[in-house]
This record gives sequence, C-alpha cells and structure tokens, in this order.
Amino acid sequence: MKKVIVIFVVFISVFTCGFGYSKNTTPNTFYQIYLNEDLLGVVKSKKALEDYIDKNGEYYKRKFGVSKIYSPKGLIVKKINTYNNKVDSVSSIYKKISKKADFTILGYEFKIKKHADKDKIEVQSVYVLKKKTFSDAVNALITTFIGDDRYTAYVDDTQVNIESTGENIQSVYINEDITVRKTNIPVTEVIYTDYNDLAHFLLYGKNNKEMIYEVRAGDTVESVAFNNKISPEEVLISNVDLNSKNNLLYPGQKLKISETNPQIGIVEESYVVKDIDSQFTTEERYDNNLVVGQDRVIQEGVKGLDRVSQKVKKINGTIVYVDPRGKVVLKDPVSRIIVKGNKIVPDVGSTSSWGWPTDSGYTISSGFVWRTNPVTHRRELHGGLDISGTGYGSRIYASNNGRVEKAEYHYSFGNHVIINHNNGYLTVYAHMSRIAVKKGDVVSRGQVIGYVGMTGVATGPHLHYEIWRGCNYCRINPMTMYR
Repeated sequence: MKKVIVIFVVFISVFTCGFGYSKNTTPNTFYQIYLNEDLLGVVKSKKALEDYIDKNGEYYKRKFGVSKIYSPKGLIVKKINTYNNKVDSVSSIYKKISKKADFTILGYEFKIKKHADKDKIEVQSVYVLKKKTFSDAVNALITTFIGDDRYTAYVDDTQVNIESTGENIQSVYINEDITVRKTNIPVTEVIYTDYNDLAHFLLYGKNNKEMIYEVRAGDTVESVAFNNKISPEEVLISNVDLNSKNNLLYPGQKLKISETNPQIGIVEESYVVKDIDSQFTTEERYDNNLVVGQDRVIQEGVKGLDRVSQKVKKINGTIVYVDPRGKVVLKDPVSRIIVKGNKIVPDVGSTSSWGWPTDSGYTISSGFVWRTNPVTHRRELHGGLDISGTGYGSRIYASNNGRVEKAEYHYSFGNHVIINHNNGYLTVYAHMSRIAVKKGDVVSRGQVIGYVGMTGVATGPHLHYEIWRGCNYCRINPMTMYR
C-alpha cells in the first residue's frame, strides 16, 4: 500500500511540472522605456504611451497652436520579448517622465555662430515653429538698419543710377554662420511663433531694459543719446516717429531709451559718391613786434569742397570699413592766416586754432558717441573720432604745435602718437601703419607724424583721433575744436 502512494505522488508532480512549462511557450512583446539610459518601466504598447502623452498636452497645443505633443529628448523605447507578464500602466510611466524631462513639439532650431572675441566662438540657438518666422524677423532687422525703401529698391533692382552724388547698395548679407535643422523642441524653451517678437529679440537681446525719457528745453537727439549712454541711431530705432538726428524735440515729449544688442550682424556694402568739405589749412606768420601768445587773424579760412567716391561697409548701421575709390576737387580751400608773436616756445600750441589731422576726402565713420563696439561687442563711449576714407598709408598730421609724449605700439591703439601741446590739451593719433616721429620730438601744426593704417583693434584702415583736456586728461569731443 505504501508503494502505491509514492508512485501516485510522483505522477502528480510530473504532471504538474509538465503542464506549467507548456503554458508559457510563446513570449510577450512589450516595450521598455528609458530616459537618458535610466529604465523607467515596461508598457504593453508604444503607441498607447505616445497617445497618452499627446492627450495630456492640450495646454501646450493651445499655447503654441500645434496639433501634436511628442516625447522628451532622450526618451528611448526598446522592443523586447519576455515571458514576464508584469507591465506598468502608461499613466505611471507618464508621471515618471514628466518629473524628469520636458515634452516636445516639432519645429526648427536655428544655430547662430558668433565670433565674440578673436579666438572665441559663441553658439546661440533660436527656436521657431516655421522657417518663415525666422526669415521674416531677419528681413525686419534688415529694414531697421538699412531702411525699407532702400532695401526694397535693392531687392527689386530699381536703385537710381548715380549721376552726380548718391548711394547704391551693392550687397546685403548676414555676418554670422547660421544653420537650421528640423527637431523636437522642449516646450519650456523660448519658441517664437510671431516674427515681430523674434525681430525684437534679434535687435535688443534677452535682457532688454527700456526707460522713458521726458524731453527738456534745449535737448537734441544727439544730446539725449549721449546723456543716456546710447547712440543717436539707437534713439531713432526705438522712436519710429523720429527719422533724423536733426528732428526738433519739444519739452515734455516722451522718448524711449533702449540699448540695442543685435544678435546677428546685418552687413551692407554700398558704393557712395558724396560732396565733402575739405578743411582749410592755417598759415602762421610771425611778427617780432608782437608778444609771444598774441594772435591776430588777417585772413579767415574758407573750406573747400571735394567729390569723393567710396566703397563703404556697414554692420548694423555702423561703418566698419571705407575703401576710397576716387576724389575730385570741386573747390580749393582758402588758408587761414594768423600773425603771431615771434616764435620763442615752439612746443606750445594755439588754443584757438586746430588743424585737421588727415587729408581731405575723409568720412567720419564714428563720432564721439555711446555705442556697441563693432569688434568687442561691448557697450562703451567712443571717446574720439574715427576718420576713414583717405586710404591706407595716407598722411596723418599734427593738429597743433607740441612735443611728442608717446610714439609706440599699444595692443588696442596699435601704432600711435600722443602729443602734449603744453596749453592744457593733448591729442592722440591711433592705428597708424607707420610712425614718422619719436618721443621728445617738437612738432608743428601740419607736420606729418605718421600714416593711416589698421594696427591694434580696428576693422579697417582709419585714424582714431582723440583730444584730451585738463590735468586729468578728460576726453572731449574733437569736433568742438573745429566749429
């Protein structure tokens, strides 16, 4: 009887094991969900998870005007075959994903590569839903710096031929390298759907601060700009009702004050023919009967007139390069003649008469204004005049009698000369290709002290000219000495 019982138990065990094995001969097809290589769980259906993500994204669909919400970047769905029947609900996986990453929408990423410094490249991403939003924003920026009518005439090839004077655009392009790709964009990124919003960002940057200035009696566009540390052009950009630096302002008028910080460089290359005043020279005569320091004008100077042709390159409205192409003298200048007391101290300059430091045919490419430096992209006071257009290697003249205090190379000014006029003023001449004087030399007004170049920090050949006044050597606007 005992043997029968043992056999029966063994039979039951075999039958049970054999039955369990035959039940799982076909594996299940499931999907493992990973986020940045971390396993979140397993779901039965990939499509069910995608549909659940899309269904729970109604807020972002309305916000961006899209029809579908997608998985986050870094989410990987891996198909598996398993005998394990255990799976997670799509709602639990959704909660895990939403705590760790942002869901996405389909759009375009524009990458802007900017040369911030000499050896440094900055890359900035701009996200849009449609490519046209970016192109429309760039066109808006172009018309801001170039003007709608001028740009339209260039695009339509309807620019008027230059008969005597005038300006024609030869080329317009973007200075930076820009690439675009279609991609999934996290919904927490700044995604532009309106080209006006994007154009505002491209013009002013992320941290734009705007203030309102109330005009006072005597204010001009230039004085308002200078006192608020922006350029006159920036005043015009932020106040569309103003179209010229010469616009009259009235007390109580409200003006927007805002620094521009362009994220891309709009390059305009133009051919320009214009008439420019040529500065007269000052002739000094000496009279032994007059005491040193006494000046008497016996003939007033009269400016001449030159017709110059130039190729001009601008970036965001700022001149960065002037290439002279020709000059015709329309009217010769008349020299100013001053009779002075007999010259005893030759290194003392006059306080009432200053000579122009370059040849005629020049262009003031940048004045004594607050601006964004075209090389460093930093906001700063441009403490002098940039005088361009006379050509590489053209002569630079001492603007007054004095003694050379410095004649050397500087990392920013390049080859430069500083003259102490021993009358309370010093002058600075920077970016020379070659220096023609040395420290300690006594120079007279109109003497050649160097030649135009682009050494140091410069975008093209020009003379950077400064005048310092007082014991603390405060920079002043050089144009005040020529009015």
